[in-house]
Amino acid sequence: MTTHCEFTLAELMIVAASEAFRGDGEILASGLGIIPRLGASLAKMTHTPELMMTDSECLLVEEPIPVGPRGDYEPKYSGYMSFERVFECVWGGKRHAMIGPTQIDRFGQTNLSIVGDYDKPKVAMLGVRGLPGNSINHINSLFVPNHNTRAFVAGEVDMVSGVGYNPARWSEHMRQDLMEIRHIVTNLCVMDFEGPDHAIRVRSLHPGVTFEEVQANTGFELLKAPDMGETAHPTAEQLAIIARLDPHNLRARQLKDNPPGIRTASTDQ
Repeated sequence: MTTHCEFTLAELMIVAASEAFRGDGEILASGLGIIPRLGASLAKMTHTPELMMTDSECLLVEEPIPVGPRGDYEPKYSGYMSFERVFECVWGGKRHAMIGPTQIDRFGQTNLSIVGDYDKPKVAMLGVRGLPGNSINHINSLFVPNHNTRAFVAGEVDMVSGVGYNPARWSEHMRQDLMEIRHIVTNLCVMDFEGPDHAIRVRSLHPGVTFEEVQANTGFELLKAPDMGETAHPTAEQLAIIARLDPHNLRARQLKDNPPGIRTASTDQ
């Protein structure tokens, strides 16, 4: 049956983000930022219930906690998850995080630290934080709310904060089997690293977006996935879950605007 429902770009991206966690099983899912967190939460509530999530403090929860003020919501706790135990998951590869870097290059290397020359940067951010250890030890996916050539840069990122698939930066003694970059979710498309030698491919385009538009906003050459199509639209069930997980509509604040024509679409159920 085909029903007509309205959805926003943020909701489309939440559903796309949830797909990055599909089939991960019993590992710690961490979405950093409203849309990534809602994506991980939606994954646990639908296709991958084995995912582990925390209350963002020190306890595991069986049901993702809604974002924003909780009101009378009572979390469903199931265990203790101290900061120390989080690091056990990190170092052992039992985590999948979706992060929002400032820059990404064609190798999937990421930058959180500075823009410009390292000795005299144009912009200095918070530093690399935990990204070096996280990126080399477990799965990561990437979230980019504004797809442009400032985010997807030509050449290498200004400072390599998170590892990627650049062979020049790996020695023969470095362990690479825990490291993986899964998906990139942007306001234009969804990409992956499944091309030759981990080349970045466009796996789906958001409604109304062309491959040429994505390429024009990327500083390096992209490939088309053989089955590249349109990003899956949210179902009515998914939209209802998202509304419960985000009762204050914080998802709308992460994106400045929606491209024309994305609000109304047909959803197959």
